[in-house]
Amino acid sequence: MCRKIIFASMGIFLLVSCSPSIMDQKVAPLQEEKSSNPLLYKFNEPIRFADLEKGHIAEATDLAINNAKNILRKIISFDDNKRTFANTMLPQDDLVEIIERVWSPAYLMGSTHTDKEIRDDADSSHVRFSKFINELSVNEDLYNATVAFLKTEEAKSLMGVEKKFLEETLRDFRRSGFELNKEKREQVKDIRNRLADIGLEFSNNISSHQDTLFITEEEIDGLPDDYKNGRLQQDGMYAIDMTYPSYFPFMKFAYSDDARKRLSFKFLNRAKDDNLKVLDDMLQARRELVEVLGYSTFAEYRTEDRMAKNPETVWEFEWSLKSSLKEKALSDYDEMLKLKTEKTGKNASVIYSWEKRYYGNLLLKEKYQVDEEEVKQYFEISNVISGFFSVCEQLFGLEFTEVENPSVWYEDVRMFEVFEKSDGSMIGRFYLDLFPRADKYGHAAAFGVTSGKQFPQGYQLPASALVTNFPKPTEDSPSLLPHNDVKTFFHEFGHLLHGLLTKSELHSYAGTSVPRDFVEAPSQMLENWVWNKESLRMFAKHYETGKPIPEGLVDRMLAAKNLNSGTKALQQVFYGIFDFTLHDGFNPNGDKTPTDILIEIQNEVTLYPHQDDTHFHAAFGHLNGYAAGYYGYMWSLVFAQDMFSIFEENGIFDSETGMRYRKIILERGGTVEPLDMVKEFLGREPNNKAFLRSLGL
Repeated sequence: MCRKIIFASMGIFLLVSCSPSIMDQKVAPLQEEKSSNPLLYKFNEPIRFADLEKGHIAEATDLAINNAKNILRKIISFDDNKRTFANTMLPQDDLVEIIERVWSPAYLMGSTHTDKEIRDDADSSHVRFSKFINELSVNEDLYNATVAFLKTEEAKSLMGVEKKFLEETLRDFRRSGFELNKEKREQVKDIRNRLADIGLEFSNNISSHQDTLFITEEEIDGLPDDYKNGRLQQDGMYAIDMTYPSYFPFMKFAYSDDARKRLSFKFLNRAKDDNLKVLDDMLQARRELVEVLGYSTFAEYRTEDRMAKNPETVWEFEWSLKSSLKEKALSDYDEMLKLKTEKTGKNASVIYSWEKRYYGNLLLKEKYQVDEEEVKQYFEISNVISGFFSVCEQLFGLEFTEVENPSVWYEDVRMFEVFEKSDGSMIGRFYLDLFPRADKYGHAAAFGVTSGKQFPQGYQLPASALVTNFPKPTEDSPSLLPHNDVKTFFHEFGHLLHGLLTKSELHSYAGTSVPRDFVEAPSQMLENWVWNKESLRMFAKHYETGKPIPEGLVDRMLAAKNLNSGTKALQQVFYGIFDFTLHDGFNPNGDKTPTDILIEIQNEVTLYPHQDDTHFHAAFGHLNGYAAGYYGYMWSLVFAQDMFSIFEENGIFDSETGMRYRKIILERGGTVEPLDMVKEFLGREPNNKAFLRSLGL
């Protein structure tokens, strides 16, 4: 069954039929060769995104679903006495792949395209595909065909990824209700269909929400000139919207405590009017789903196929981590309290949420002499991109070439091809959509476009898109990234590499198709290269003079690396515990609301009191995407830092270590259990020593 996640690389465009082995699959075209529909592309050709028009997504969706149904009919029609892996299991991988070859680029367009009609088409397609997969997960004939194959001698002798695929397919059928009667399976299908609609509504309410704080010249004091110039209105006021490049710099630099408080209030109430009710519906539907399936809670259902395996392991992890962080977090907090007392002339006893970035930035400047405005002069976005390419060339043996005049969905989107340095063979391609605009996905994420999969004519070239909202260039200044944005770029590109370097013969395990509580580890590990002098020398150059970043400045940045590391990590623990609480025993029909839970947990876990009358969870998109899985961010960070410790031992540009990491972790995708891959790469059992050390503990 489909194991689709937001970072998964998905989709190719040739119909696969049953065949004797993975390498011998026969392939037939999905669509006539001269189709004007850019989503009906030929094998290993890039999608002509610029040619996409209203109706194309719907047409491609119809065709994909019809072809998937044809594959389904073939699987079911085989004689049970003649079932093989090739005629029963491989086509199930093909079936999902043929869906996702349209679903993936369509989903990307729903998050990035400027034309509302096309975004609406993409949303409709998303719901249709979700419901088709739901139908598939409760298809009794398909289940019976799989069970019939299970009884064969071939099935009993399967090894490696084929055995894993059979076992996990049967597990997913069971998780869809195949230990239940048909009536209850229909309930499961109906609830999942409802959840598909609810999830889309929740996400769209966040992305479409727009609000602006208008402030005076006095209230914007403290912000740099390029920030001010980009937001100055004709009446002399300044417009601060809710996008990241507007919100976060203001919260760091604005002198006006009152203006920061008002902006924070708006930001923490995004989508409140719509999504509080939608979230209630979502939680209720998930509760209904697991009651039918026989699980105690949605968290129990969610963790069953993750590394954690059960809720008890997650709770132990979260509360243990909170305890480990307490001393460092209190030290961070006390340091800010002292600075606030000094700056206000009053004995400060509390740091509010709208003050934490401001006083954190003041500490950065005054204690460590690190000025973010100075730092970002050395991180012009083109230099950051080329620097990352250099890191990948040395570690993983890759070469990158930008495509001139690519067919893309917006004028400033860039396209690149990736090649094997050793022999020049092409590995894949990716897109960079870097700057904010209206109705675009508002955070930073890697979106799959095309998935890796083996075919007779070769390996399907994976493709992905990196979507961010970095500061846009102006007439006066190029795009200069705060150091945290540089870290974000390396992180998200880690997801792209995971998808691009896959060698999985099966689509179901290609790239980032790994357990969700491991999917962040490869991207988190790459963040470490933005903190290393050797790597910074490769790309941190002043945007005007070209001079490398001064070593003294880097020393101060490194000294300040763990500034507020305790409070920041506690914030992540708070997100994880809040998400998990809503899905492990919380009754949406009970006396407490999610807002009540939010206030209780924020005040218990973090050191920053909840801001009155705010509803952060209304725009906490991960409640839709992760759903009892946000703990995975910190969970995977433990493995990420442990793996990085091997690079620290051998040298961060040691190509032998880099290629071992590429082959053991990145190329395998989900074909091997994550813990087994990590152990093989480490040469030992994993531990949390490097993780705690990275936080200054």
